Amino acid sequence: MKVWTKRTWTGMENLPATGGAIIVCNHLSHFDPLVLAHFIFGAGRWPQFLGKASIWKVPGVGFLLDKVEQIPVERGSVEAVKSLDSLVNALRAGGIVVIYPEGTTTREPDLWPMRGKTGAARLALLTGAPVIPMALDGAQRVFDPRTKKFSVRPRIPVRVTAGKPVDLSRWQGEAPSRTVLEQMTEAIMLTVRDLLGELRGAPPPPLFQPGARRSAVTDTPDGGTE
Repeated sequence: MKVWTKRTWTGMENLPATGGAIIVCNHLSHFDPLVLAHFIFGAGRWPQFLGKASIWKVPGVGFLLDKVEQIPVERGSVEAVKSLDSLVNALRAGGIVVIYPEGTTTREPDLWPMRGKTGAARLALLTGAPVIPMALDGAQRVFDPRTKKFSVRPRIPVRVTAGKPVDLSRWQGEAPSRTVLEQMTEAIMLTVRDLLGELRGAPPPPLFQPGARRSAVTDTPDGGTE
């Protein structure tokens, strides 16, 4: 990574030195996890990413992912409850869990964040772990999901920043209703979006919602789905 990327890292002091924490970040390229992991590892913590459980079924890959303490996540099945238990256990053991609330790379044309899914909010409400917002930019220069172009040239500039924990105290002790989780998710994603705006030195647009006209999207909860 030191050869492949030219990194600019800020806000590393906002990652807790010990204890469990939930990292939330924008997702603009399939190269993001390597960039983000490099930053977190540089801060002296070991990142635990969520991955599709199907990846663990690839011969040899599942064994390796288990050895490096990554977390398989089942989707659309009763096994999803076990996945949540794995996340809770990782946090209570003092781990750093990384979640991309958007659930996939952004579909926003200029790679700004989309509205998020509520998993990170649910986990924060359940465990009380701090939610650390992060933003990154430049990974799309390695792999751009819009053009599918991949670059292996050295010293590609990437920027990563971490912010202070998102203030979710308003919802502390609340039941995880749909409204509560959506409000928490909105607060999380707006913080991530604003961090990305600081990195880019540009005013960010409203959170993107695929299928909606850009002018119709606002910064208020719209009933997004889990």
